[in-house]
Amino acid sequence: MLNRTHPIINDWSLHRRILAIAIPMVLSNITVPLLGLVDAAVIGHLDQSWYLGGVALGSTIISMVFWLFGFLRMSTTGLTAQAKGENNTSKLASVLLQGMGMALLFSVLFLVGHRFIFDIAMGFSDASSQVQTYAQEYFYIRAWSAPAAMMNFVLLGWLLGNQDAKAPMWLVIVTNIVNIALDLVFVVVLHYGVSGAAVASVIADYCGLLVGGVFCFRLWKRSLGLSITKLLADGVELLQGMSRFLRLNRDIFLRSLCLQTVLAFMTFQGANFGDDIVAANAVLMSFVLIVSYAMDGFAFAIEAMVGKAIGEKNQQQLSYSIIGAFLWGISICIGFSLAFLFFGTHIVAMISDIESVRDTADAYLSWLAMMPLVSLWSYLFDGVFIGATRGKDMRNTMFLSALSFFAIYWLFSSMQNHALWLALMIFMAVRGLSLAIIFIRLWKRGQFLSSVSH
Repeated sequence: MLNRTHPIINDWSLHRRILAIAIPMVLSNITVPLLGLVDAAVIGHLDQSWYLGGVALGSTIISMVFWLFGFLRMSTTGLTAQAKGENNTSKLASVLLQGMGMALLFSVLFLVGHRFIFDIAMGFSDASSQVQTYAQEYFYIRAWSAPAAMMNFVLLGWLLGNQDAKAPMWLVIVTNIVNIALDLVFVVVLHYGVSGAAVASVIADYCGLLVGGVFCFRLWKRSLGLSITKLLADGVELLQGMSRFLRLNRDIFLRSLCLQTVLAFMTFQGANFGDDIVAANAVLMSFVLIVSYAMDGFAFAIEAMVGKAIGEKNQQQLSYSIIGAFLWGISICIGFSLAFLFFGTHIVAMISDIESVRDTADAYLSWLAMMPLVSLWSYLFDGVFIGATRGKDMRNTMFLSALSFFAIYWLFSSMQNHALWLALMIFMAVRGLSLAIIFIRLWKRGQFLSSVSH
């Protein structure tokens, strides 16, 4: 692979294909933190702080639950991209129907148990009774967006797997713009308070589902030309692929659960070190999140291009896609690290004007400056393995990484918050390194091109 690096640098058609997927997804990702800021600004202007606290707590719980079902997007992207590479229209159609069916099933199960889930989550919170009341109000309403939110994961993955990045971009942007507009109408104009913010999000998710459905319908008619009723009546392709789909989703779900556990521990354990620490960590983690949003765009590009190359059995296209996306990812993360290293103090000052929080955050800027260069490998190799639908490898390496996180924190716990950041750094490093080792081993054996989920 290394001897092909020079021609890849000058292969502008490859770079255009990578950027055609990455840039729209980065742009759509930017709207996610913007939405959070608008929610906070709208609710934050009500007359009591517990309104904002309730929305923050309720939205955090619902986001964590929905985020765990992100495996629907990942598995759909990889399987769709491989089917497209094989030029198998029947399999392309089946992946979409399988994903939508699973999304509906999971959303029904969630709606049946959402009150129980909320009670469990609140058991870990010491929030005031007022905050808990409004968190419950927000959560119970937002729960009804589950069918749309989960089907949107599938539509997003199917469109990305078909090498269409503009449609997912508009799906995400329309969802967030509608949410922002309705927030202003329901909360500021109509004074519906917390329930208004929740209803705005529910309506926005269904608007996103409508937009995504229109794009998928157009692509289906243009590229597939298959009858849904005929596919459902035949059922053979649907049943044959369902067990693979379930195994892949199981593995990615367990992988996501480990990741969420690590991030939750980072937040809750930091809170034990004092208010300034938890506030400083929140500021610094927001920058880590920005890096992940940028890298996600290129990870999405890798997923789609790797899956298609595997479906085509095209080893040169596979290697070119991986190296090209990695070159872009490395370049961008070097830029992030330099910005955090030389301008980190000024960037933190723009986020918080509380002197104690700024001083505390500044003490951990060296960790932030190193993080992009360490974490980029985990983001990019995630894209490679999702495109190859190697969910088992992703699950096992995440188990190893999570164990490394907790072991490092336990060994260096006397360092308190520095131990948390060291553990997070090791966690990211082990994720990337372990996936890299598996990838190199499979590549040398000539097995990666024939990757399938196990």
